[in-house]
Amino acid sequence: MKFARPVPVLAVLGLQLVAFTWVLPAQPPSEPFRPDGQPDPQYAVPDALTLDYALAFALDNNFAIRQARERIKQQDGVVVEVSSRTVPNVAATGSYQLNDRDISGAFPASDRSWAIGLTASQLLYAGGGVRAGVRGATLAREAALFELEAVINEALLGVRIAFYHVLLTREKITVQEKNLKLLQEQLKTVTDRFQAGTLSSFEKLRAEVAVANAKVPLIGAQNDHRLAIETLRQMLGFATNKPDSLRKIPEFVGTLDYSPARFELQAAFEAAHAHRPDLRRLAKLANAGEQNVVAARSGNRPTVSAVGGWQLYKGPGNAFRDSREGWLVGVQSQWPIFDGRATAGRVSQARSVLEQTKLALTEAQLAAEVEVRRAFLQWQQAAELADATKKVTEQADEAVRLAHARYNAGTATQLDVLQAQTDLTTARTNELQAYYTHNVAVASLRKAMGQADDFVRK
Repeated sequence: MKFARPVPVLAVLGLQLVAFTWVLPAQPPSEPFRPDGQPDPQYAVPDALTLDYALAFALDNNFAIRQARERIKQQDGVVVEVSSRTVPNVAATGSYQLNDRDISGAFPASDRSWAIGLTASQLLYAGGGVRAGVRGATLAREAALFELEAVINEALLGVRIAFYHVLLTREKITVQEKNLKLLQEQLKTVTDRFQAGTLSSFEKLRAEVAVANAKVPLIGAQNDHRLAIETLRQMLGFATNKPDSLRKIPEFVGTLDYSPARFELQAAFEAAHAHRPDLRRLAKLANAGEQNVVAARSGNRPTVSAVGGWQLYKGPGNAFRDSREGWLVGVQSQWPIFDGRATAGRVSQARSVLEQTKLALTEAQLAAEVEVRRAFLQWQQAAELADATKKVTEQADEAVRLAHARYNAGTATQLDVLQAQTDLTTARTNELQAYYTHNVAVASLRKAMGQADDFVRK
């Protein structure tokens, strides 16, 4: 007995391995961003945190982004699975059986049997269903890439807004501290005059009440700052339970500046339709749906496969050397003449899914236009408020200076000074809020237009 004949089958196995390697998409692993450059999941709180640093960290650690990347890997597996029908499939079989001689069914009667087989098959024709399935899976993977882009845009916008909010709450603390300091200085002046007998106790009491009242918004601003930091931590995906990271707060580097931007509504609409990844994702899914209809329709068409292999089975004797072996080659075909309308049902489902995807695309286009218009109007309002509050702050600051000068000259009352100080605090707070709103509005409008974050475009 010779065993040299399986060599052609081994060659088929080699070809299959090469084909599988070609079908499998190369996806280099992405190492998460670490502040210390090491893959340690327990990263430490940095001493200073800039906006670019926060965006870079979120790009690799935000949980929504990481989940979207995993969905791409999942779709890669679907592409490999569907593409497996386009390359040779090899299967090995083997059996060994002991039985009573009376039921052996062989002559002479035998109490055992064995068989070994190695078969390779290559699909030649399947009514276009396999090609359509591969194209549909590939389009679905491209849709997953657009989904990742949309998730990144949404996540980085959230990080940017959260970082701006941290800066806003920090600056509000500074405003309240300045207000409290000025009121304390005013209280000292009033106390000195009260002790000199030039002011009544009522004036001193009013100054003390003003100082006490100023501490309340300061405490609130400090707590708002702590809460804003926690929101930013969640958006970054910063998960750590190190003891030294529980109380450490980094220095947030940056200021809320006002940089005028220019946008045109019609250009914003056109950019949204052309570049928004969520719309492009739905368009890809619609194309994939069309391929799925073709794949479903192929269910009532014949399939043709080429088959080749090698077999070894028991001969007339019980000795293994008496086994018989040989190769085989041929063609197999199957044609479901009537499947109880199962194919028609699958085609109906695929067409319905395709129509739903097209409707979702139209709905998303309308939602994108509404989002762009709202973001554009919010940007216009924010720009106008930023311009207005900047002038008011300058005027309020000058009013406080004049009120103190008049009070020291005896031509103004303490109430005038307190009112001017209150107006200055309100003006500074409104200016900070307007700058924050403008920065958020600009980032939101760019995201609505389908533009990637500035950090990604660098």
